[in-house]
Amino acid sequence: MALSKDNKKALVEKFARFAGDTGSPEVQIAILTAEINELNEHLQVHTHDFHSKRGLFMKIGRRRNLLKYLKNTDASRYAALINELGLRR
Repeated sequence: MALSKDNKKALVEKFARFAGDTGSPEVQIAILTAEINELNEHLQVHTHDFHSKRGLFMKIGRRRNLLKYLKNTDASRYAALINELGLRR
């Protein structure tokens, strides 16, 4: 259920603010969003997988905190990221 190295590398290259950037909130949020989408697909098939559901909730909470941080520090970057990822916020 984890992202493959190629998928993660593509996300890092797409959302990085500069070369070698892996820790910016944009990159972390993009990776978490991809993982959340994968877990959602998994849980639609395996509805009684409660351990994965807990992991999904933890990822959603981490993404929510990162989005809140980004919104408070730079609203324009927040808005651009929300539009690019297609989140409903």
